[in-house]
Amino acid sequence: MKKTIYVLTFLLLSLNSKGFCQELRKVNQEAFVPGEQLKYRVHYGFMDAGEATLTVAPALKTVFGKSCYQVTGEGKSLGAFDWFFKVRDRYESYIDKDAMLPWYFVRDVREGGYKVNQKVKFDHTNCVATSEKKAIKTPKHVQDLLSAFYFARTIDYSNATPGDTFLINTYLDDATFPMMLKYVGKVVLTTDKGKFRCMKFKPYVMEGRVFKEQESMTIWISDDKNRVPIRAEASLMVGSIKMDLLQYTGVAHPLALVK
Repeated sequence: MKKTIYVLTFLLLSLNSKGFCQELRKVNQEAFVPGEQLKYRVHYGFMDAGEATLTVAPALKTVFGKSCYQVTGEGKSLGAFDWFFKVRDRYESYIDKDAMLPWYFVRDVREGGYKVNQKVKFDHTNCVATSEKKAIKTPKHVQDLLSAFYFARTIDYSNATPGDTFLINTYLDDATFPMMLKYVGKVVLTTDKGKFRCMKFKPYVMEGRVFKEQESMTIWISDDKNRVPIRAEASLMVGSIKMDLLQYTGVAHPLALVK
């Protein structure tokens, strides 16, 4: 009996220790494959302001002993916009192939006079994220900004009804916040690339500094197995921004074009 009590006590202490924060989950990922590239044109008001490119490397990488997707997001200003507000942004994330969780994240931002260079290691066993500045405790299944985008594409929205919300815990600048996506419904979206069957979402954003209100942003995602963002729009404190799909290559499934 005494031995049993010792064993139970040991197990309880172990479960409450850092080492048992969580076990890695298993995500059935069919939305994208190595080699996928998505390119977007960014408009500020009526101006062609820049381009953004999202790329999945053609081969898996090994990071901290884990098989990972290497994904990059790059943004740059163009034309006249580049003259007065130069943007050169690069994000890089190494995402666990099976768990869809980031192990390493790089953020290199150059926007006008604003500069950030950050490298972050994630320990999902102990729920800790470590940058050059500090280590912080994180919620379970925390994502960086880039991996959050790719994980959102793996979510099953087939039973979603208007008003449903989806939570993604996200890391940024040595802090975490709950990113919420509100499902609006299904629509047919007309673009320069044709008409797409889409699911419409409104992410909750922080109002007052950049965005006018909490639901200032709208995203249209292809209603197919790829779940590719086709368009994003946002009302800012000054002006508005719009991002449209310009090119796509290496997608896993045919896109939901309306013929």
